[in-house]
Amino acid sequence: MKIRRRPPNPAVNVDTVRYQVDIPNDEPQNILEKIVWEKEKEVDREREKLPFLELKKQVNEKAPSVRNFLNALKEKKRDPALIAEIKKASPSKGVIRENFDAVALAETYEQAGASCLSVLTDVSFFQGSFETLGRAREAVDLPVLCKEFILYAYQIYQARLVGADAILLIVAILNETDLNYFVKIINSLGMTPLVEVHTLEELDRALKIDGISLIGINNRNLEDFSINLQTTVDLIQQRREQLQAKNITLVSESGFHYPQDLQTIQQAGVDAVLIGESLLSEPDPSSAIASLYNRD
Repeated sequence: MKIRRRPPNPAVNVDTVRYQVDIPNDEPQNILEKIVWEKEKEVDREREKLPFLELKKQVNEKAPSVRNFLNALKEKKRDPALIAEIKKASPSKGVIRENFDAVALAETYEQAGASCLSVLTDVSFFQGSFETLGRAREAVDLPVLCKEFILYAYQIYQARLVGADAILLIVAILNETDLNYFVKIINSLGMTPLVEVHTLEELDRALKIDGISLIGINNRNLEDFSINLQTTVDLIQQRREQLQAKNITLVSESGFHYPQDLQTIQQAGVDAVLIGESLLSEPDPSSAIASLYNRD
């Protein structure tokens, strides 16, 4: 999958009048590309409000101490370890939880045996925010993953300022230079990078990155948002030796509705699962977690 960054739309002078020139394929080709293009504009607006140097200064002065995300997964309050997600909406489903209360969800997830939280911070497509992440983290003792479409180092510092302990990096939207650079920044801040892949080509790219110990396999195709649990099974089977050689902790993301779903990916060699919509769409997420982990 090749996701393009937003193309420039150059202006030209014609008889002293400036015209904006349309370029070929200047519309996003899929949902993920649409999100990426909007994210670039969003970050530009944020930089105008708070310059990068001032943001870094605030991180050094105010950011709460980091909680160890990877260790929390390895301790396995449940098996596989649970990363429980907090999000209000998605591009494919619209509003998922009408009575959305991030703090109440965080507390429920902690009591139900989650090892970590994942919080969607995208504003435009998921109705999230960095403030939501901060409120959820303050309410519990669990480490928190910032689930964001990271394109710039600026966003990593935004997440750290409100208390993120781990950062999602989506291989499909980043080149090798940015991936390596962002992993170094995340590690230097004491956080954990969760490098997300969906295809074998993306997994191979991830395995070349120094400084990663956590890979997420997304069963959701981010081009059309379709889901197939076999994605996790197939990728692990094809690169099991390399994953074991690098001592990678594996997370399977999206598509879990029944106990047999967890059994399938656990047998494939997964250490943890990231679950959102199947919990958030239920009136009582705690009961939904208990049902998913019921092995009877």
